[in-house]
Amino acid sequence: MKTNPVRLVDEFMRLVEIDSPTYGERQMADYVMERMRALGLFVLEDDAGDKIGGTTGNIYGLMRGDDSIPPLMFCAHLDTVEPSRGKRAVLAPNGRITSAGDTVLGADDLTAVAAILEALTVLSEGRLRHGPIEVLFTVAEEVYCRGSRVFDFSKVLSEQAYVLDLAGPVGTAAYAAPSIVTFTVTVRGRAAHAGFEPQRGVHAIAAAAEAITRMKLGFVDEETTVNIGLIEGGKATNIVPETCIVRGEVRSLRHDKAMQRAQYAVREFERAAKAVGAEVESEITIAATAYETPQDHPVVTRFEQACRSIKLTTSLIKTFGGSDNNEPALNNITGLVVANAMFRCHSTKEYTTVEELTRAAELTLALMTADA
Repeated sequence: MKTNPVRLVDEFMRLVEIDSPTYGERQMADYVMERMRALGLFVLEDDAGDKIGGTTGNIYGLMRGDDSIPPLMFCAHLDTVEPSRGKRAVLAPNGRITSAGDTVLGADDLTAVAAILEALTVLSEGRLRHGPIEVLFTVAEEVYCRGSRVFDFSKVLSEQAYVLDLAGPVGTAAYAAPSIVTFTVTVRGRAAHAGFEPQRGVHAIAAAAEAITRMKLGFVDEETTVNIGLIEGGKATNIVPETCIVRGEVRSLRHDKAMQRAQYAVREFERAAKAVGAEVESEITIAATAYETPQDHPVVTRFEQACRSIKLTTSLIKTFGGSDNNEPALNNITGLVVANAMFRCHSTKEYTTVEELTRAAELTLALMTADA
């Protein structure tokens, strides 16, 4: 049996119309729970919403299957980036699906949600042999995967997972992803009137600027990036600023490098502050931990087999993006991040196509039945 492209596109366009901003995924969660229950899955919602200040928890579903086949988990996230209120999908005659232009489309990650629901729908008809299928629809993925970070993976049956959350043509999969380490530095100087007695002040912004000029930003080596993303400070143009807050992040395919670079950044601020008599407070947070899935692992070979079965060219890559695969990797669940027909994500130019969306659903179904 194959997927139904018309039903699939209708499902995707219906999903797009449901507002699901980060921390506000309640309506989307209710919809996917209703759909999975109608397909015969056991469904539950965890308490992630209470823990992270959102309107809903992560949604878990289990479709029973042949217990002689190892279970598999499939994951996608329910939240979409802004601007996302009032999304509407527009299907062009050439099969390209975009938003109306004033919002994101939400293909990130609703193409994945639609593909998973379509594959489950085909399986529910009962003509294809498969093992137990676990589905995890997470919340707050777009803010450093806060939903999956509080999910209890000890309750998951599967030892392998496919996370549908990668831009690019279907057939691409990421087997390695970085640690993401954020840092916040607060430089505290001393305020003074900038016109009458500037010499009495300690310029917090100047100290922070000095530290930033010493730092190498962007790619610092082939597997590590450093960025300063936010700077705020000062109260008025005629006051020497006593406070400057700087926020940045480090990404590296090696966790030790990410930590070292974040610590180095903090030390640069401390040196610059000390030179002018300022003080520094700092905080380093691990938002994601790097992993690399061996390319000869069954989760990879199954992916390659599934792609061949539907005549897809495979491409295995490393990515500098975090995803909900980082958390399962910390919990002894080996996974791949799979491309799911989304392009130009995080912009109002985001799009998918009927052809690629159909491929994503066909690949999801092929993965669900590959060991049968």
